[in-house]
Amino acid sequence: IQMSKRYGNFGKFTFTAHASGQHYFCFQTNSTRFSVFAGERLKLHLDVQMGEHSIGPNVDRTKDNLLTLESNLQHLIGQMTYITRQQEYNREKEEHFRLISEETNGKVLWWAVIQTFILLSVGIWQMKRLKDFFIAKKLV
Repeated sequence: IQMSKRYGNFGKFTFTAHASGQHYFCFQTNSTRFSVFAGERLKLHLDVQMGEHSIGPNVDRTKDNLLTLESNLQHLIGQMTYITRQQEYNREKEEHFRLISEETNGKVLWWAVIQTFILLSVGIWQMKRLKDFFIAKKLV
């Protein structure tokens, strides 16, 4: 027996079984007279809900809150995916920019080496020409 309760002329109850399986409902009237001959009527309305159902009015609000929370969570997941993609894109752009910068730095280094070589070559050539000029004019 899960529940045994006495009611007056009118009664209403809600019962939630905490164990799954087969359940039997037994109803008994406490009247000592036979209702047909006494002019009274016995009326029984039985509404049985099976499965998971809301027990209180707050449960429906909780489900609405869960739906709102779920939609917010889906939105946050979408934003996280977007941010992750943006970070990956920026990482690729930064890597490409770094490669271009290193290539440019290498070219600038070689250009500076070539300019230094040309400057030294021209300087040595000028000194040789000037020395030959002074020897030809017999100033040295």
